[in-house]
Amino acid sequence: MTEAEGGGERLAKRLAQELPCSRSEAERYIEGGWVQVDGQTVETPGAHVGATQSVVLLPGARAIDIPPATLLLHQGAGCLDAAALLLPAHFASEVGGPPQRILQKHLRHQQSVAPLPAGASGLVVFTQEARIARRLREDLLEHECIAHVKGMVSDAAVQRLCHGLALDGCALPAIKVSRQSEQHLRFALKGIAPAQVGAMCAAVGLRLAGLRRLRIGRIALAGLPEGHWRFLQGWERF
Repeated sequence: MTEAEGGGERLAKRLAQELPCSRSEAERYIEGGWVQVDGQTVETPGAHVGATQSVVLLPGARAIDIPPATLLLHQGAGCLDAAALLLPAHFASEVGGPPQRILQKHLRHQQSVAPLPAGASGLVVFTQEARIARRLREDLLEHECIAHVKGMVSDAAVQRLCHGLALDGCALPAIKVSRQSEQHLRFALKGIAPAQVGAMCAAVGLRLAGLRRLRIGRIALAGLPEGHWRFLQGWERF
């Protein structure tokens, strides 16, 4: 993209001079994916361009701020690094709303909130929004999970899971647990982390063989394919 490593001038400075516009406007054009250098889109205002390189502002360009993004990921059970899946190639374009442009700024500085325990699968949330990060960490949102268990799932075991259990000397809050099949239980967790489900199952003589999170609050996994992500839409609320 550059004629020489570290040579030339900053792209934002060059664009501001050529349009002309303010430096901050130039940066917004660039971060919005509206600027090409030698025919290639460049989204980094600090990228360096040489004197002979072509800098073009695309038709329809708008110098607007890119709002922070929240991403919903369907993590697979064998995934060791969920953040590594946050790439344009793993975007589920057909799920979750109207078409949306994917920009580098959408994927930078994403923080994982309410991560899954090791070996679990299902819905994971990454966000750039402090408000959403705070809500998921501080509010008692319900997490709906399906647990694959080994052992005899008796009515008494289900009742104990619903209420009456204590872990590490602390009584757990009452929750909703129901039998989905002989080896699958639905947990509606509130005030209990998904990471505690294994210990809960062990306390009633069951072994947790797998855990899949289907929903956090009002946001469900729905039709999101495994290993893919989508944007949280503006009208969706946890």
